Amino acid sequence: MARLTRAESQARTREQLVATAKELFLRDGYLATSLEKVADEAGYSKGAVYSNFRNKDELCLAVLDRIHEEQVALIAGALIDADGMEGLITAFEEWAERSIGDQAWTALEVEFATNVRHHPEVRHELAIRDKAIRDTIAALLTSYSEQFGITLPMSADDAATALLSLGIGLGVQRAIDPTIPVHVLPAVIRLFSGTPQ
Repeated sequence: MARLTRAESQARTREQLVATAKELFLRDGYLATSLEKVADEAGYSKGAVYSNFRNKDELCLAVLDRIHEEQVALIAGALIDADGMEGLITAFEEWAERSIGDQAWTALEVEFATNVRHHPEVRHELAIRDKAIRDTIAALLTSYSEQFGITLPMSADDAATALLSLGIGLGVQRAIDPTIPVHVLPAVIRLFSGTPQ
């Protein structure tokens, strides 16, 4: 078996650190998880963590990026075979039922965001990621509205902000009380699309 190059070895180490940090952050929370614990659980020294990440905030951003990538893949997979507008909304609702309000993921997002509120550079990084999500939603809304001949009741950017805000708020509520139904979010999408309930 060929030896890994230095770049391959570093990429593997980084991947293992992100995977371990994700598991620990989701299980124990952001504040309760130290870089030492991540290094130890992943089987590396603390120096290995610092050679890949400047600090715990940067590691958590990488973890959140990973979670978001996984959710995008799940929703894309759910929507790919959907037929027509109603099929898309139904597929989205099924994804939302499984994902929105996941207690560990929601708690991590909220804990991290509130913890870094006094760190402008980290807030800026979160804002960049938030805008990327809104831009993706706006692009999907534009694409689907053109595909199905729908006139949105507001700009795609504003609609994306409204839907993301509703989704985040619903996620927090469902993390507290999982019995809160998710159907309100698809109902708003139906209102935007002019599709009957």
